[in-house]
Amino acid sequence: MASGGGHVAALWTEVNRCGQNGDFARALKAVNKILHEAKDDITALHCKVVCLVQNSSFKEALNVMNNYSKLLGNDLVVFEKAYCEYRLNRVESALKTIEAASEQTDKLKELYGQVLYRLERYDECKAVYTDLIRNSQDEYEEERKTNLSAVVAAMSQWGESSPEDLGLSETTYELCYNAACSLIGQGQLTEALNKLKQAEELCRVSFADDTDQNVFDSKKKVKLTSTDGVEHKLARRQLQAIDFNKALLAMYTNQAEQCRKLASGLQTQNPGQPRPVLVQVAQLCREKQHGKAIEQLQQFAEQHPESASGIKMTMAQLYLTQGHVTKACDILRLIEDFKHKQGMVRLNRMQYSIRFIKASLIHHITSCHRSGSPTHLALVREAANFKLKHGRKREAISDLEQLWKQNPKDIRMLAQLISAYSVVDADKAKSLSKHLPSPDSMALKVDVEELENSHGATYIRKKAAKPAGDAVPKEQGNVEIKKKRKKKKGKLPKNFDPKATPDPERWLPMRERTYYRGKKKGKKKEQVGKGTQGTTAGGSADLDASKTASSPPTSPRPGSASSSASGAVPPRQQKPATASGATRKKVPQKKKKSGKGGW
Repeated sequence: MASGGGHVAALWTEVNRCGQNGDFARALKAVNKILHEAKDDITALHCKVVCLVQNSSFKEALNVMNNYSKLLGNDLVVFEKAYCEYRLNRVESALKTIEAASEQTDKLKELYGQVLYRLERYDECKAVYTDLIRNSQDEYEEERKTNLSAVVAAMSQWGESSPEDLGLSETTYELCYNAACSLIGQGQLTEALNKLKQAEELCRVSFADDTDQNVFDSKKKVKLTSTDGVEHKLARRQLQAIDFNKALLAMYTNQAEQCRKLASGLQTQNPGQPRPVLVQVAQLCREKQHGKAIEQLQQFAEQHPESASGIKMTMAQLYLTQGHVTKACDILRLIEDFKHKQGMVRLNRMQYSIRFIKASLIHHITSCHRSGSPTHLALVREAANFKLKHGRKREAISDLEQLWKQNPKDIRMLAQLISAYSVVDADKAKSLSKHLPSPDSMALKVDVEELENSHGATYIRKKAAKPAGDAVPKEQGNVEIKKKRKKKKGKLPKNFDPKATPDPERWLPMRERTYYRGKKKGKKKEQVGKGTQGTTAGGSADLDASKTASSPPTSPRPGSASSSASGAVPPRQQKPATASGATRKKVPQKKKKSGKGGW
């Protein structure tokens, strides 16, 4: 114990209790009280530095160590000093402090590895972590393996040489994620995608009991990268990737001004990087400003020819989306890296295709120094097919001969060569036709009769009919009986009278029949309620049909003797006369059921 006395002893007890509970703010107050009693207590000064570091007061801790440097010395607080410099992003100073230490402890080596990773000295960093994992056994072994896998991933993506496989396990999502980044750096994208899915699933399992269930939400992930101190933990290229993702997120969430601001800042930091320009172009396309987007791409391609290939491909894609196929083809022809690719040769404009095919053949022969490679033969085949398609058989002969010599068993190529020679040299075509296989060797051994009589044949040839005398009676058990298809009887109306002649106009619509008189519905309604009560609106004489000259005799009243005696039918009940004078049977009406209650 550095200071005597009961009061100081109680303060040290308080410091010890607060340190074990993690309450470094109260521990710092107790340490300050001890230093008030004993200003030169080395242990109290060391405890104060530790409390300040735990409270993230790195500048104040560094000031204490610099003010009491003679008293504390260099080796007592060398780790705390280097750590404060590292957290304040004074990486070079931290490296000098670590290298000046007289003894390299394990925790100092851990910090040394972090400093080297920040300085992007990945080879030295890998050696430090490999030594730590080999020579230490404690509860931090998993974290050291995670840091080592991060170093390997950085070497795969940004290093000049691909690192060796260290055989690290992938039991945690951090290790699995770093393995995916390493695969991305090696160009194994399919395997990397599977690793990322595995890492995502492991992360979901590890955060299953956490209150933050939306850990994979894009906005929350980007917000986490904006917290204080994160920029000091990431490499320069990682910070650029985060800014690029922020710009993309702003574009997809319709924050146009924010997207332009972020992309412009990225372009200022990296003038020759095409990705910020592509983000700005994508934002312009979302705003339907395709012309302005193409102008910006053209300007960048002229200023940075080393990145012009991808930019021109984007320009061609924009022209295609607008329907300008010719302009897109012209842009593609200007790309030197793709000029002699097979896809470029397949452009459909005839005046350019032959010239490009010849140039591509010459380029391939001069670059590969051999003319029998698969790519060269594919170009020759493309040239021959193009010439034959456009009727240039004379020009296609040399290409076809070259292809046939490479593969004499190709019958199709030989047939094309004979067809081309038939126009130019008939004798040569006849001599080449001797190399064709005989018809017997090419004929398929197929039984024609069996094929025509098969179940799948659409046409069966009829056999000739045998004479009557040659007919052989079949046995009784082998007699084929053809089933006759029964015709179903049509349904008839319920009140159908077979004796009555049907109406000859029954197929015509009711409106087109001769006896149709129109609808009479609603005529009486118009007269209801008009005029005085009990009378009609018009004169009764005009409505009396008996007083008109051309009106038929009035119909008798229902129930009168004359009606039953004479047998006259009222006009409303008359039906059109049929050809035979037969009348339809009257359908009996159903009686309505009366209610339970009687009158």
